Amino acid sequence: MYVWPCAVVLAQYLWFHRRSLPGKAILEIGAGVSLPGILAAKCGAEVILSDSSELPHCLEVCRQSCQMNNLPQLQVLGLTWGHVSWDLLALPPQDVILASDVFFEPEDFEDILTTIYFLMQKNPKVQLWSTYQVRSADWSLEALLYKWDMKCVHIPLESFDADKEDIAESALPGRHTVEMLVISFAKDSL
Repeated sequence: MYVWPCAVVLAQYLWFHRRSLPGKAILEIGAGVSLPGILAAKCGAEVILSDSSELPHCLEVCRQSCQMNNLPQLQVLGLTWGHVSWDLLALPPQDVILASDVFFEPEDFEDILTTIYFLMQKNPKVQLWSTYQVRSADWSLEALLYKWDMKCVHIPLESFDADKEDIAESALPGRHTVEMLVISFAKDSL
């Protein structure tokens, strides 16, 4: 199991906002070891973890994280970005969608935002809380956010004490450049 630097930054954001989490419906996409989702559940949120249905090993890693953190009741779903599945259709409306380092490959960006858009249709007030590692200055979500009628707010890392090379004594994010975004529907959509 590997914890990506972005997961630690997103977990720090959740910890900073832990008092607002109890009772919130939260879905983590591309969860992997599920650090942000596990933390949200420990803080009282109603969490569903998901990773690609095409990667059963990743789903098993999510389940192992639940077991290791005494959260066997958490639901783990196979959701593949850009694909409408029965599990996606059956999801209840969410308050927050967590995504750490899912904006990894530019060819996946639209599939991710298509899935987020579908979830926003169920609850137009849902927010995507996302951290990503800057890998190229040429990569941008701007055109896709416009296409899907979404807006993005950049959250400065210092606003939630994540502007250090080590968070919670983890040695992460290290020297990686990590950014935090909150994505939601654009105002004229509501």
